[in-house]
Amino acid sequence: MKRVLILGFFRKKGLLLVVLLLSALSCVNVSKKKEKGHTPWDKMAEVIKNVKEPVFLDKTYNVVEFGAVPDGTTKNTEAFKKAINTCSDNGGGVVLVPKGKYLTGPIHLENNVNLHLEEGTEILFSTDVKDYPIVMTSYEGVEIMNYSPLIYAKDKKNIAVTGKGVLNGQGSNEYWWSWCGSKKYGWEEGKPRQKDSLGIPMLMDLSDRGVPVTERIFGDGHYLRPTFFEPFNCETVMIQGVKIINAPFWVIHPTRCTNVIVDGVTVNSHGPNNDGCDPEYSKNVIIKNCVFNTGDDCIAIKAGRDADGRRVGIKSENIVVQNCKMIDGHGGVVIGSEMSAGVRNVYVENCEMNSPNLDRAIRIKTNTRRGGVVDGVYVRKIQVGQVREAVLKLNMHYAIYGDQKGDFMPVIRNVLLEDIEVEDGGKYGVLAKGYEQSPVKNITLKNVNIKKVDKISSLENVANLKYINTYINGSLMKNLE
Repeated sequence: MKRVLILGFFRKKGLLLVVLLLSALSCVNVSKKKEKGHTPWDKMAEVIKNVKEPVFLDKTYNVVEFGAVPDGTTKNTEAFKKAINTCSDNGGGVVLVPKGKYLTGPIHLENNVNLHLEEGTEILFSTDVKDYPIVMTSYEGVEIMNYSPLIYAKDKKNIAVTGKGVLNGQGSNEYWWSWCGSKKYGWEEGKPRQKDSLGIPMLMDLSDRGVPVTERIFGDGHYLRPTFFEPFNCETVMIQGVKIINAPFWVIHPTRCTNVIVDGVTVNSHGPNNDGCDPEYSKNVIIKNCVFNTGDDCIAIKAGRDADGRRVGIKSENIVVQNCKMIDGHGGVVIGSEMSAGVRNVYVENCEMNSPNLDRAIRIKTNTRRGGVVDGVYVRKIQVGQVREAVLKLNMHYAIYGDQKGDFMPVIRNVLLEDIEVEDGGKYGVLAKGYEQSPVKNITLKNVNIKKVDKISSLENVANLKYINTYINGSLMKNLE
């Protein structure tokens, strides 16, 4: 009897051990799955999965049928407006711009409208400032009532600009560009410019004093240029396939937007401040298959400037850049300098960056007036032919327009460069400058090969910089103690 009880006891114990072992293995598997599902690249895949293209009714509204004349000289502003409004009022669809040249003032999109340019179409935007009404927009990270963007939408859903046509802002040294105040772009002594007292200085003063945006009225006499394509506080936006040239100012500028796709767009615009794409206060943005050849940053992720950025307080996050080509520009993928509300979760992969006129590959720029937190910038599988200054530049001392010191200590942390090949890195492999009380933190270069740099690095107040299988100028890099 005792033997039976003992055997029964051990059988129960054995069963218990099996159960405990299976439970432990299950926990390990769950843990592994959890860990696997939370790498930066898994998170990037989740962002991509969640961003949906807009969907439109199968109805077409030809702008010619609403009075548009494709002769390049007749102003077609009203014809575009009628076609777009009729399309939206009837539930949406495609507003078709057939082959030809169309001169117009600004185009304002409405809900559920896809403005589609046929191949061979060119839309020429007016250079007469009187054609541009005052709307709520943004200038260098500060919200403002100013000239309408060339293509604009406010508080709209399910909108797009698509096709194989050309959008021509007609910016030149004669129109728009000289307002920047540079002789390179046609400005001369005695001409007005954005740095005059009624321009940027006035805007910054209004912002610093907390004057409501609706009372920051600019436009004529202030010389602040309009952006090109700006959806403002919109949801589900796409711009696809078109070519954009000669922008007055920033080119693609989704502001306060959610669910944005920039796909297959070519930007060839070398004017002043001609950033290619500037998502600002925006979430879930995909920029893919594009070519950027610009007079400023190719892609610059923004989140407001100084007091205005802190007032709005919306982070730019979940930004994905894939399969793009960067040619001329101040930087390939840049964060800042207008980023006071913060930027997080930026993913860049499978891009090509190459030009003697491309200054940096990856850049983050801020200062103690901007403040802001940049947390999580992940870059992999990038081919860099040539850059002029640095492959990676992280700068908390960025200065423009004079003194840029304030009381808002910035933070830069968690930057990863992985599987990067650089043929000619310019002056520095890594250039990073933080503060003693806020060092640039947690920077990792993994499987990176940088050739032909004058100096391996220039580091000031940097914490936890790691090199993993990384070579610069042929030497295997060792971590600093």
